[in-house]
Amino acid sequence: MRSFHLALALASVLTLSACGRTSETLQRGYVLAEGALEQIPVGATQEQVLIVLGTPSTVATVSGDAFYYISQKAERSVAFMPYEVSDQRVIAVYFDKERRVTRLANYGVKDGKIFDFYSQTTATGGQELSYIRNIFRNVGFKPF
Repeated sequence: MRSFHLALALASVLTLSACGRTSETLQRGYVLAEGALEQIPVGATQEQVLIVLGTPSTVATVSGDAFYYISQKAERSVAFMPYEVSDQRVIAVYFDKERRVTRLANYGVKDGKIFDFYSQTTATGGQELSYIRNIFRNVGFKPF
């Protein structure tokens, strides 16, 4: 009987230790398909963008029209712990007055600053950066 209790206790400890090792990843918002941005050349129409990327998360008229596709990746190492945001991206598609693509951007955070992973540049100041920064803050990612 004693060995039964010992085996039961050992099984319980192993089960509980296995629970603590699992990590979970939660993807929220827009998921960018591989190669999707390459299908949108400068000069493409808004309709072409909608066909390739779908409906944007939000639309703005900062200096011309822009579509924004927002995604967030959160992780937790233990099932009962809260999720922590590990990555956030904002895909921006900018249009001219004729509703044709003028520029694409894939904004994220690198070294605590907003970084465009598409052009490999750090975003500069101005109204556009303020809008992007607000998107990051409004959905809970505050690295800066």
